[in-house]
Formats: sequence, C-alpha cells, structure tokens
Amino acid sequence: MTQGFPDTMGVLLAAGQSRRFGAPDKLLAQVGGQALVCHPARALAGLGCGGLAAVLSSDAVAAALPPAFQPIRIAPDQPMARSLQAALNHARQAGAGRLLICLGDMPGVTRATLARLLARPGDAACVQGGRRLPPAVIAARSFAAVAALAQGDRGARDFIAALPPGALVPISAREARDIDTPADLGSLPGGRDTVGPGG
Repeated sequence: MTQGFPDTMGVLLAAGQSRRFGAPDKLLAQVGGQALVCHPARALAGLGCGGLAAVLSSDAVAAALPPAFQPIRIAPDQPMARSLQAALNHARQAGAGRLLICLGDMPGVTRATLARLLARPGDAACVQGGRRLPPAVIAARSFAAVAALAQGDRGARDFIAALPPGALVPISAREARDIDTPADLGSLPGGRDTVGPGG
C-alpha cells in the first residue's frame, strides 16, 4: 500500500457500549453485508497512514476488523474521553506527527473526506449543516491540550468547537450520520439489526 500520509496515525474509536441500540453490539450490525464498524475502517485503511489502530473493549469487534488495525484495549463501559485519551497516548508513543480519529459508528464516511481532512495544515474536523463533528485530525503539538480537554462523554467536542472555520471540512448528511438506534440502522441502504456470522 502506498504510504500517502506516513506521519499520520489513523485510529478508529470502536469501544462504545451501544446503550441506545439495545442488546446487540451496534458495531457488529450488518450494513451492506459487512459489520457496521468495517465501513469506516475500510475508509481509514485506504488512506496510506503510517499506522492504523482501533480502540476496543470487545473481542468480537476486534475480530471483525481488518488485521492491519492494531488493537488498543480499554475496559468496557468507559466514557468517550477514555477512548480519545487512549488514541492520543498511542499516537504519542508511536511518534506520530498527527492523529486522525474516526468513529466506528459512522459508516458513511469516505476515504475522500478523510484525505481532505489530512490536506488541511494542522488540526482539522468536519462540519455538516453548522454542526461540527468527527472525523478529526489532531496535530502532535495539540495532543496534550486535547487530552486535558477530554472529559466524560465529551471526547473531542471542546477541541472541535474551538477550531477556526478554515480548519473545517464540509461533509454530506449521509457521511455525518452516526448509528445510535435500530431505527438509525434501518434507514441505511442495506442496514439490518442483526449480528452476522462470527459476531
């Protein structure tokens, strides 16, 4: 694979607990014949980042992901901030120049959008209809500040809110959609509330 962004650590945040989704793990629900989590993983894997990892709390989710993703394991039932801090620590220890974070429950995110984020200098995030959201890029110089801002379930929210307009990449409503409930899943083409074989 061509190393298009060798200074970048790409990390999938995939340790959520699916509280609003119900009993099945939403990240393993089937969308277009694949586990939901595999869609953003595929977009991330196609970029040519210097390293790939996934923050996980489930062995089943780890097994569903491509082997290129190094697991970063955290305990179950942790707030979003814990996932982000784990990703930041991993990127720092790897000596990455920047961290690209993607959420495991955003199946519509495309490789083209991620490449546009990485084309921005420094920190960057997405915007849709005035709402700022991940995926986001965090430059190494911002790692410590973002880790300090991440509290509870806020994750990267405060960091993204403070970015200047020029750091924002517009995305479509389809790409911005995250899956929180079975109804969200049912609205996707090919989405169904089942866990596939091996999940």
